[in-house]
Amino acid sequence: MNKKLMAVAVAGALTAPAAALAQAQIYGRANVGLNTYSATGATAANSDFKNRNVVYDSGSRLGVRGTEDLGGGLKAVYVIESGVNLDTGNQNSQFGGVNGSTGFLASRDSYGGLEGSWGRMTFGRQSIYWVEGVLAQSGANYINVDVATTGALGRVLGPTTRTSNVLAYNSPTINGANFTVSYAPNAEAAVANATTNAKIYGVTARYFGIINGQVDYAVNEGASGGATGTPKNSGFKVGVGYPYAPGAQIAVVFISEKNENLAAAVTGFAAAGDSVKAKGVIVNWEHTFGTFQALAEFGKVQKATGCSGTGCDSTGSTGLMVAGRYLMSKRTAVYASINKIRNEANATWDISGGGTSSASASGGFLPAGSAGADPQMVAVGVIHNF
Repeated sequence: MNKKLMAVAVAGALTAPAAALAQAQIYGRANVGLNTYSATGATAANSDFKNRNVVYDSGSRLGVRGTEDLGGGLKAVYVIESGVNLDTGNQNSQFGGVNGSTGFLASRDSYGGLEGSWGRMTFGRQSIYWVEGVLAQSGANYINVDVATTGALGRVLGPTTRTSNVLAYNSPTINGANFTVSYAPNAEAAVANATTNAKIYGVTARYFGIINGQVDYAVNEGASGGATGTPKNSGFKVGVGYPYAPGAQIAVVFISEKNENLAAAVTGFAAAGDSVKAKGVIVNWEHTFGTFQALAEFGKVQKATGCSGTGCDSTGSTGLMVAGRYLMSKRTAVYASINKIRNEANATWDISGGGTSSASASGGFLPAGSAGADPQMVAVGVIHNF
């Protein structure tokens, strides 16, 4: 009898670690393919980017997430997610510069915290403003990139994207509605001999039901001031989607972004101290026909305002994405996509989500010298979620 009890005790001891490990889940995505990129028709001579063929990675990632039940309805939660470039194995984007969302541990949204019936409180590297949630998922979850993926409206930047050192509160979902409040204190690097009071904060409200809705507002207050005041970038988005059938939706997102008290001049656009503003609209459509998913998106950026000279002239842009996916299983799909942006003579909107553009230095815009060029990308790829 004692031998039987000992065997049961030993078996229990050996299985306990496995049960504990079951709380952790390894997950990820591989999204790779071949694209051809060009940006031709620049206003300045010899400033075009002509037909570059690239084997690309778009938003591949590897993560670990899990929870621990602490009792009384309280849970510990954690996510550690890292972006990986399957095409090169390094941290670079297609244009050769660094992609800040890949190449190191916890480069994507990663956090720890507590969750209960009252909501969830998390600390770590998190997204405050950028994505459109369920309203426009093409570039975020379905294909390589779309015209809504970037957080910038041409030369006017969004307030922030994925941000380090964030405290976030996520409310419980009640009658289809929830919200997130985020705050990052001293979020920008301190400047020697300057008063530092930088902070980034934002709120996102969502509703899911007969219609889907989302409102985003975020502010990035700069770390240092001067004769021109404290730089501040802000953004406001409001979107609504109609899920008219299973796997189908049409959505519209209105965007307004402002860069106040520019710390430095932007070549060919605005002077230091200017406060520039741009508005845009995104229309997104998706429809699933059995094992085939059709996607389309239209984007329009209006002429910027607030330049002290004539730099805001001819800064409007129009973008279009058309794509199709064949759903090979619940986790794997192959796709083809076309993205095209038409820029006015002084506009620099680009196809840039996840470092996909072959030209963008940062923020979703062409180099200033290539203003007026029209980016185009044709891609075929495969995406697998695990």
